[in-house]
Amino acid sequence: MPVFQESCAEQIQAQTIIIIHPGSMYLRMGRASDLNPCTMLNAVARKRLIGGLEYEDSLLPPSVPRTKELIQAMEESRLQVSHTLQSCLQSDGRRRYATPPQQIAAFNRRSNPEISSPCSVEWIKTDKDIVVGDDILSLNPDDNFNIHFPYRRGELNIHSRPGGSLRSVMADLKTIWEYVLTEKMDIPLRDLKHYRAVLIIPDIYNRQYLKELTTLMLCDIGFGACFLLQDHVAATFGAGLGYACVVDVGDQKTSVSCVEDGISHRNTRVRMDYGGGDITRTFYWLLKKCAFPYKTCNPSNKLDALLLSQLKKDFCHVDLNVCGSQEKTFVVRKPKQQTEKYTLQVGDECLVAPLSLFQPELFKVTGTHSVHIQKRSMGDPEDPHDENYLRETSRRGMKENLEQTSEMQEEATAPTVAGEEEVVVDAVDSAPTLSNRDLDAPRDFVVGPQQLLGLDHAVLQSIDRCPTEDLKRKMYSCVLVVGSGMKFQGIGMWLHNRISLQIPYMYRAEQLDIITQPKEMDPGMTAWKGAAILSCLESAQELWIGRQEWERAGVRVLRERAPFMW
Repeated sequence: MPVFQESCAEQIQAQTIIIIHPGSMYLRMGRASDLNPCTMLNAVARKRLIGGLEYEDSLLPPSVPRTKELIQAMEESRLQVSHTLQSCLQSDGRRRYATPPQQIAAFNRRSNPEISSPCSVEWIKTDKDIVVGDDILSLNPDDNFNIHFPYRRGELNIHSRPGGSLRSVMADLKTIWEYVLTEKMDIPLRDLKHYRAVLIIPDIYNRQYLKELTTLMLCDIGFGACFLLQDHVAATFGAGLGYACVVDVGDQKTSVSCVEDGISHRNTRVRMDYGGGDITRTFYWLLKKCAFPYKTCNPSNKLDALLLSQLKKDFCHVDLNVCGSQEKTFVVRKPKQQTEKYTLQVGDECLVAPLSLFQPELFKVTGTHSVHIQKRSMGDPEDPHDENYLRETSRRGMKENLEQTSEMQEEATAPTVAGEEEVVVDAVDSAPTLSNRDLDAPRDFVVGPQQLLGLDHAVLQSIDRCPTEDLKRKMYSCVLVVGSGMKFQGIGMWLHNRISLQIPYMYRAEQLDIITQPKEMDPGMTAWKGAAILSCLESAQELWIGRQEWERAGVRVLRERAPFMW
C-alpha cells in the first residue's frame, strides 16, 4: 500500500512540473507526466509597425556568396567523400558503384512536373498582431510580419537588427512559452504559482543568459519554482545511462561532452556551429549540381525550406548497399498555386550530404562555423564568492601549506646544499603555477587547416580531455547520439568505424558502443524525457529555486543549487 501512495504522489507531482526544451528550430514543452511533449516551431511573428524595418529569421541557415575558392574547396571535399564511398564494400563483399552525376543530370533536365489543380491550403487570415509556432508557415508573405527565432546556433539569438536585443529575445520567449501554457496545455497563467519548471540549457552556457532566463521563469512568467539542467546530462537520464560521451546534433549546432553520474566535465565540452539545417543546405547544393528539376526552389522561402528539409529526411541515408541512381518523386504545394509533382534521379548525393558531418568543409555553403568551449567566469559583481574567489583562496591556501611543509622539513634536517634548496623553492612555486595553468586556460580543440572540426575528431578530442584514464576508457565504450539532426539510417555504423580507426591503442580493448536510438525513442526527445525523469526524483527536491529566494539572493542561489559547476 505505501508503494501505491508514493507512486500516486509522484504522479501528481509530475503533473505540476513543466519541462521546457527550446532549440534553434523546435520547442519541446510539456508536463513531466506526458508521454510526449508539445513540439512546434520555436518562433514568433510580430506585425510590423507602419514604416518599421523588415526582419525575418530564415528556417534554414542562410547561404553565403559563392566565390571561386569556396566552390573549389567544396568540390574537392565532395570528390573526397565520393572516392571514399566508392572504395567501400557492400554487405555481401562486392565493391560499391556510383552512377556518374552527368548521367543523373541528363535525366533530371528532361524531367517536367505533372501539373494538377491548385491545392486546398490557404494563407491564414489573421487580425492578430502576434502569431506563434507552426502557424507562421501559413502567414501570407504580404501581411507584413517580422519573424523571430529566439535561438540560433544553439544559443540566444542576439544581434544588432530589429528584435535582436536581449530584452526583445526574452519578450519573444515569454510570448511563446505563455502561448504553449495557455493554448496547448490549458494552464491559466494565474495558476502558474502552483507549477514548477525545468529549463533545459546548452551544455556550454552563458552565465548572463542563464540569470535572465531564471528571472523570466520566476518573476516574469510566474512559476512557483524552477531549476536549470544541461541538455547532455538530461540526455543520459533519458537514455538510462550512468555515463556516456554525448553527441547532440541539433538543427544548427552539434555539441559533444563527456557525462558521468550527472556531471558534464567542463574541459570535454565543445560546440560546433553546424547541424541538420546545414546538411539540408549542402544537400540542396548537391541536388542543383545534378540539375534539380524544381528550378524555382528558393531556400529562403519558408515553404521551400520546409520541403528541402523533408527531402533530406526522405532521401538521405548512409546505407552502403544502396548503389547507383534511384528514382524519387516529390510534390510542391503552395497556396493559390498549381500543385506540381516532380520525378528526379538521385545518386550518392544522398550519402554525401549526411557525411558532411565528417567532412565539414562541405558546410562552407553556409559560411564559417566557429568552435566553442566553456569559458571561465569573468567575475560577477552580484556573486563575490564565485569560482575566481574560490580558486584564488584555494591557491593561496595551497601555497601556504607547501611553504609550511618546506619550513618544517628545513628545521628537521641539517642545512642542505644551495642546489637542493633551489629545487624545493621551485617545487613550491611550480605547484600553484601548474594548477593555475590547468584551471585558467581550458585547452582549445584542435581544428583542421580549414578551421573546421569534424564530428569524429570532436568526439576523440572530447574524450581525450577526460581527467582520468579510467574515465576515458568508459567514454570510449559508450557514445550516445541524440538530437534530431543526425537521424540517417546507417550513420551510427559510419561514426563507429571512423572512431574505431582512430582510438588510441591502449583503449582498443574496449567494446565501442554507439547508441543512436536510446530505448527505441526518437533521439530528439531523449533530453526532454530525461529532464522529466530527473525532475521527479527525490534527489532533485534540493535543486528547486523559489521566486522569493531568487529575488533575495540572486545568482548566488543559482551557483549553490545548480546541478552543474557554475
